[in-house]
Amino acid sequence: MNEVSVHQLEYIKQKLKYRRSITICRVFIFVAFLLLWQISTSIGLIDSFIFSSPIKIIICFCTMIIDGTILHHIFITLVETFISFFLVIIIGIFISVLLWLNEKLSKVLEPYLVILNSLPKSALAPLLIVWLGANMNTIIVAGISVAVFGSIINLYTGFKEVDTDKIKLIYTLGGNKMNVLLKVVLPSSIPIIISTMKVNIGLSLVGVVIGEFLAARSGLGYLIIYGSQIFKLDLVIMSIVILCIIAMGLYKGINLIEKLYLKYL
Repeated sequence: MNEVSVHQLEYIKQKLKYRRSITICRVFIFVAFLLLWQISTSIGLIDSFIFSSPIKIIICFCTMIIDGTILHHIFITLVETFISFFLVIIIGIFISVLLWLNEKLSKVLEPYLVILNSLPKSALAPLLIVWLGANMNTIIVAGISVAVFGSIINLYTGFKEVDTDKIKLIYTLGGNKMNVLLKVVLPSSIPIIISTMKVNIGLSLVGVVIGEFLAARSGLGYLIIYGSQIFKLDLVIMSIVILCIIAMGLYKGINLIEKLYLKYL
């Protein structure tokens, strides 16, 4: 028993050592990139006006923190992203359930869903502005349009791949299709729903930024367009960096939900 415990401890140590090495390599690459970027702009190897520099980005961020403007823009983008994300989840699950309940309807709508999912959503943005106006509603709808069709396809595919033996058991015990949905399909599809959420949170952010490019007076997407128009590239790159941090944070949040679900499963 002690021998097994020693081997287990050794295995855990090796895994922790491996993870630390991965983390150290990631940090090293990131720091090396920032140093190379800063040094290249300082010695004139690349133009700091066009490519900016880490120090300029930090100064720009601190300036906007002091006057409070950057927090407002971040808040607006986050609100629009969360609204789009939750609507995508609700709409995706609802339509996927309808398609699962009605196989004929799913056969009819399948090619349209595939086409709409493949359509470049940026092409819809000008139409959304005409239909809905240049406001937050347009941005939220743009965020939904990027993620919802792929979400429906993935969820419906997951519903169809549920264990058929469990479904047969429900029918054998006298259950109906609604019982199968509530007791087998939806509970079995929770991992797929969470996996889809991981993808959707990033896609919703992308859709929101696309909408902000064209129909916003605030938000990080607006800052990117505004900064490029006045050739203030420090502002543009700073906004892009913040978007990267937000995307990583949102993904980690969904990943935490998944870990909690698996822990209490």
